[in-house]
Amino acid sequence: MLHRIIARLDIKGPNLVKGIHLEGLRVLGKPEEFAKYYFNEGIDELIYVDTVASLYGRNSLDDIISKTAAKIFIPLTVGGGIRSIEDIKRILRAGADKVALNTAAIKNPKIISEAANIFGSSTITVSIEALKQNNGEYLAYTDNGREYTGIEVVAWAKKVEKLGAGEILLTSIDNEGTGKGYDLELIKKVARRVSITTVACGGAGSMKDLSEAIIFAGADAVSVSSILHYSYIKKHKRIDGYEDEGNIEFLKNENLNPDASFVEANIESIKFFLSKKKIPVRLS
Repeated sequence: MLHRIIARLDIKGPNLVKGIHLEGLRVLGKPEEFAKYYFNEGIDELIYVDTVASLYGRNSLDDIISKTAAKIFIPLTVGGGIRSIEDIKRILRAGADKVALNTAAIKNPKIISEAANIFGSSTITVSIEALKQNNGEYLAYTDNGREYTGIEVVAWAKKVEKLGAGEILLTSIDNEGTGKGYDLELIKKVARRVSITTVACGGAGSMKDLSEAIIFAGADAVSVSSILHYSYIKKHKRIDGYEDEGNIEFLKNENLNPDASFVEANIESIKFFLSKKKIPVRLS
């Protein structure tokens, strides 16, 4: 089995943003530009997440999806604010290949089976945002990590598989954006209890983190953001056009030093590193 390398792009309005623990979002640039670059570099898939969808009650990425789908030809998953079967239809018509459900699935689990029956299991991803509790238990959150649900993560993962989801996008809120590595314990707990694809997300700061998520924790695919984004903007920095679109202080900083130590890497170097570790990946 080939292990996929997936670029995650968090979107706020027209911009690509990045935060820590899914908060404190800083503007990095235009998502279509990043997506096209990653496609040309050999990324396997893309994930777009509308970070403020909960504020508006719907996903508002149609225009960005259409622009991206016209220029790239790899699977594109879209999440955030997708509440109904009609929302799923709209997102797929705009050019997405898959949708990621979180809040809607927790509020109404039947939407998973309904959507899987209509669109196929391979089209339905369930996004699980997990936060570790003081007792060591992991609970699921919604609305970009803001809303407590009280639902235990492993039990929820098993349920979404039974309902027909094709894969799980598993994000550690504790590690997300920190560069400290994936939460291997979390990934291991879920990957060992479900047979559908587990995509590890949240915390990658080095290529070693990716290999550990696959080798030691059992992830089928890894989602990467900070490593790729910060490496990209060091080479393609632009600060024009973002003044009215959010926090651009990071882009104005001359040394562009993020809050954690992220290695500089591109998709080719990541895949070469993983292949040297005997991890099967799609090479260009």
